[in-house]
Amino acid sequence: MADTSFDLIVVGGGPGGYVAAIRAAQLGLKTALVEEQHLGGICLNWGCIPTKALLRTAEVYDAIKHASAFGLTVKEASFDLAKVVERSRKIAGQLNQGVAHLLRKNKVTVFDGRGRLAGAGTLNCTKNGTTTALKAKHIILATGARARSLPGLEPDGKLIWTYKEAMVPAAMPKSLLVVGSGAIGIEFASFYRTLGAEVTVVEILDRILPVEDEEISAFARKAFEKQGIAIHTGTSVKGLTKTGDKVRASLEGGGKKSEVEAERVILAVGIVGNVEDLGLEGTKVKVDRAHIVIDEWCRTGEPGVYAIGDVAGPPWLAHKASHEGVLCVEKIAGVKGVHPLDVSRIPGCTYSRPQVASVGLTEKAARDRGYAIKVGRFPFIGNGKAIALGEPEGMVKTVFDEKTGELLGAHMVGAEVTELIQGYGIARTLETTEAELMATVFPHPTLSEMMHESVLDAFGRAVHF
Repeated sequence: MADTSFDLIVVGGGPGGYVAAIRAAQLGLKTALVEEQHLGGICLNWGCIPTKALLRTAEVYDAIKHASAFGLTVKEASFDLAKVVERSRKIAGQLNQGVAHLLRKNKVTVFDGRGRLAGAGTLNCTKNGTTTALKAKHIILATGARARSLPGLEPDGKLIWTYKEAMVPAAMPKSLLVVGSGAIGIEFASFYRTLGAEVTVVEILDRILPVEDEEISAFARKAFEKQGIAIHTGTSVKGLTKTGDKVRASLEGGGKKSEVEAERVILAVGIVGNVEDLGLEGTKVKVDRAHIVIDEWCRTGEPGVYAIGDVAGPPWLAHKASHEGVLCVEKIAGVKGVHPLDVSRIPGCTYSRPQVASVGLTEKAARDRGYAIKVGRFPFIGNGKAIALGEPEGMVKTVFDEKTGELLGAHMVGAEVTELIQGYGIARTLETTEAELMATVFPHPTLSEMMHESVLDAFGRAVHF
């Protein structure tokens, strides 16, 4: 009979849960992980990784279509949608097996089933009607989140999709309506537009990518519209009507009403935490707006019960979940020097074309907080590597505290900025000022030189612009 007594049990095998379990095992805690569906969670199986595989296909396809600009001749570029989807699913499957291997390697006991709190220090794991009672002093809830559904905008899996259906289309829709312009909505809009669909994006707020710096949002919008994506901001979808194999959307914005017809609709209007059927009733765990309330060490109101990742609230990012998992178990294990998570140091990335990435405060947020600031900018067109890559559209923007030189925020739009942003992420963690960044030698020719130049520009010292 399998052992049922542990030091720590993690419920959920996504990027928060499996990382927490592995770190706990490394620290000598006897650890179990309970997962009812796929190891790797939504991120690995239906989110971060497979969508990047799709977007990479779109990126390569777009490059092929513009091959003549590089002196290359390619005739009749086309794609096989089934193979595009198959590649994405294979990559997800490969990494799913990788997570299983890592858990075995670190001697984490994995239970296949649904986890539910069942009294102090007890978790019931149920599979096919059979329940196993597991015991542990510490239980971490890492159950993730799911797509939000709004009244009148319910997905049906056929004409009205969530991200899951959008990743495995049986056929390429000729027209597509994307409701919501956060990272998920914009990434799907970019993918489908690049492969030829007519795409319309509707956003209820006054700009797309609303969590990003306003200047970056505006730049990205122009780039997307130049590609042919129709964007309606300050607009809400009042209802969806199915007619045959199409959907008619009733829009309202700016005091005007209109309609848009599309073959498919993707709903990307946010997510809600998976807090149901966890046995929270009768505990001191508090749920606020579909998310579990935690303190700086990921502790809930119930002794011995913790929550990490998407179920514990925004930002809903895989790397945030993983970091929370590590700090949570390190605090439990008594590791010295553990620090609470500073969300202002978490980079955000959107893998559209162009890419968007940021960390820290936007220009407006910095001003709203009372900072006297210095702002630097540098365009891709001024960078030799960007021109050589055929990627001259984009910009890097940095925001500094005028008094102390602290890097308050960094914002980018353009090719490969999701790779570049970690440089500013490190700078934020090290509490770097403009002096250190100016004194850093950036290699040439690289896109990273724009990061240096943006810093220099904030203090009136830009050389190449």
